[in-house]
Amino acid sequence: MTCASCAMRIEKKLNRLDGVTATVNYATEKARVSAPDGVDAAELIATVEAAGYRAELPPPPARAADAGGAGGPDGAAAESADTRADAELRSLRTRLVASVVLSVPVILLAMIPALQFTYWQWASLALAAPVVTWAAWPFHRAALVNLRHGAATMDTLVSLGVTAAFLWSLYALFLGTAGAPGMVHGFELTVAPSDGASNLYLEVAAGVTMFVLLGRYLEKRSKRAAGAALRALLELGAKEVAVLRDGVETRIPVERLAVGDAFVVRPGEKIATDGVVVDGRSAVDASLVTGESVPVEVEVGDAVIGATVNAGGRLVVRATRVGADTQLAQMARLVEDAQAGKAQVQRLADRVAGVFVPVVIVIAIATLGVWLGAGFPATAAFTAAVAVLIIACPCALGLATPTALLVGTGRGAQLGVLIKGPEVLESTRRVDTIVLDKTGTVTSGRMSLASVHAADGVDEADLLRLAGALEHASEHPVAKAIAEGAAARVGVLPTPESFENDPGLGVHGVVDGHLVVVGRPALLAGWAIEPDARVAASVTAAEAEGRTAVVVAWGGRVRGALTVADAVKPTSADAIARLRSLGLEPILLTGDNETVARRVAAEVGIERVIAEVLPADKADVVARLQGEGRSVAMVGDGVNDAAALAQADLGIAMGTGSDVAIEAADLTLVRGDLLAAVDAIRLSRRTLGIIRGNLFWAFAYNVAAIPLAALGLLNPMLAGVAMAFSSVFVVGNSLRLRAFRSAAPTA
Repeated sequence: MTCASCAMRIEKKLNRLDGVTATVNYATEKARVSAPDGVDAAELIATVEAAGYRAELPPPPARAADAGGAGGPDGAAAESADTRADAELRSLRTRLVASVVLSVPVILLAMIPALQFTYWQWASLALAAPVVTWAAWPFHRAALVNLRHGAATMDTLVSLGVTAAFLWSLYALFLGTAGAPGMVHGFELTVAPSDGASNLYLEVAAGVTMFVLLGRYLEKRSKRAAGAALRALLELGAKEVAVLRDGVETRIPVERLAVGDAFVVRPGEKIATDGVVVDGRSAVDASLVTGESVPVEVEVGDAVIGATVNAGGRLVVRATRVGADTQLAQMARLVEDAQAGKAQVQRLADRVAGVFVPVVIVIAIATLGVWLGAGFPATAAFTAAVAVLIIACPCALGLATPTALLVGTGRGAQLGVLIKGPEVLESTRRVDTIVLDKTGTVTSGRMSLASVHAADGVDEADLLRLAGALEHASEHPVAKAIAEGAAARVGVLPTPESFENDPGLGVHGVVDGHLVVVGRPALLAGWAIEPDARVAASVTAAEAEGRTAVVVAWGGRVRGALTVADAVKPTSADAIARLRSLGLEPILLTGDNETVARRVAAEVGIERVIAEVLPADKADVVARLQGEGRSVAMVGDGVNDAAALAQADLGIAMGTGSDVAIEAADLTLVRGDLLAAVDAIRLSRRTLGIIRGNLFWAFAYNVAAIPLAALGLLNPMLAGVAMAFSSVFVVGNSLRLRAFRSAAPTA
């Protein structure tokens, strides 16, 4: 394909097949096809070939995602596509260099009379002929193929313009007076009536070819650069893995790794695929995948993501997902799906491009007829008609949306924001309300030590040290939160000399020679220990706020109380403020009780709270808000949020949450904080703005330029320069998205 008209034509041919729905993307050079069982791939490929193009199936997802177990392209198919693209780029570069070397002297001779020696026009012909025939051959070949299939594309316009200019020059040289020795040829920016038989347009034929080749080369290079983020994402994974088989390490290619295999990851190595740690403890650098700059501590039982880097000790990981099922492969697929789609605004551009070329040819013929009919010389009429053909390239229309999507979705992937489709971009513009699930979205979704209340005369460090040591031996989430909080505040915890669990109540055991009891007040009652008034008051206050309180006793009396709660994420308050600045009203939605919800809302700056909502009713709440005339975005992470995410105008899922939520959402945030939601909305709106700017430029350019050319106010060579510039401008404008910066300082 060489322009948007090609893509539109292939799309029409495919959609004429019974039951087939196809979308062809010019920028990614891919067709996404939905077909009934009776239609096979061979029939689809034959249809594309019947339209004058070539097609092949992409590599199967499992193989495309095998390298690194996380989306790296597997050998043959992916490499052949890259090799083919590189060969096209090299061919274009060779033709461009040759056309520059040969065309520049032709243009200078035509523009500067002082350089025109006795037989300069014949020297110009010798220089221009290879440019018009060999260098411009890709345009001529595409025009011939399209003509054979009864179609016209941008190449038809370029080929017609270049051929017409060259043939007219041959006529003037051999049959007119332009071949006479000593002929002088002035250069004018506008068309003026003159004797057509004495005018040469070799500089137009050579110059237009050179400038269109330059535009095509820059466009091809820019398309490669625009897809660089996705290629980088696909290449993150490890290539080899050390698998443990019968206690022996064996290095194998990562594509041979199977679910259930245990493999070793040494410090500095990439984790080969998604899995669960079964031995060892370490810090994992997930910045390449999630955008988080701070390494995450992992230990036995923790999940790890393929392509992240082991920054600490030795780990043994059991593979839970391989190939196309890994998180990185799913990320890559989401990005590619978004890049292959089309926004509603792009479909309009495609329809325009589909009829644009025949209309331009009609305008060019009409221009020629009107000028001749009005009594102007044939040279003036011809010049105006050629300018119309050259200026009207619809290439910028075809590039407007795909290049912005390529760069926008690729940049989003680098920042941990996955955009599912181009229609999502238009949703972000309309959204005015954002509904936030509490647990796992605004809060961390895991218990942490919230406060410490020591009794009179008790050192807080002693309270934490003894209680933390005992709780460290327990697997209960509350116990784990206390142990982690205590270790963070007082350092290394002692090892209990004895330990016993009291199911549903707490734990007791001996630490540093003290019989320590930690648990609910009911557990202490069984030991005939009563808390003093101060500690009892702190327990009552904590429970009123929806927090979990445990009491600590040793030596026969209560020494203090510890409260545990689902902590608010440190970035949530900042994110809420930024969402407000984007014109969104935040609403907290939760199944927790009103007291807990209001405490969290007050902490992060949310005014409206909808609490005690059953999971099944969350979608109804979103629907009710939509019924009020609001355009609603929903942010959630759990299975219970999936229906609400699907119901919302814009569903945003935390990538740290469930697969069901991610599948139901339009945007996925790989980073588990709300600042990523701010990034998602800002990036989506910015991408949509770039697309609209590109389309405006492309439409305005053609609308303004064609009448100027038809009126004879544009030299055909200048028209070629302007036409090439429009495509380069659109691509360059899209590449500005690569400079998009995250709201999170750590991203």
